[in-house]
Amino acid sequence: MESIVEHTMLYDFYGELLTAHQKQIYELYLDDLSLSEIAEETGTSRQAVHDLIKRCNKILGGYEDKLGLVAKFTAAKEKADEIRRLANEDTSGNPVIRDIERLSEEMLDSF
Repeated sequence: MESIVEHTMLYDFYGELLTAHQKQIYELYLDDLSLSEIAEETGTSRQAVHDLIKRCNKILGGYEDKLGLVAKFTAAKEKADEIRRLANEDTSGNPVIRDIERLSEEMLDSF
């Protein structure tokens, strides 16, 4: 996992398991601040920021490897989207299909 979106998802799921200091630095990183900007704002060195972000990525990735919550969430979201798509294709006007479509849209909105 390397993209900022993937890092953000990992943080959303497992960020509360980081220390307060790790969370502070990692949030600035996710806000797209440079290492130098983060170092200046937190009163640490650029190298310390780099090392901490790298360590956080490893920690968060380890949680995902063990728990798989992001993968499960992504799979559930894709299935709910597929259900919605299939329900939208139905032209019979069947009220059960409309209920399925409504529920799948509610599921997607809750993500």
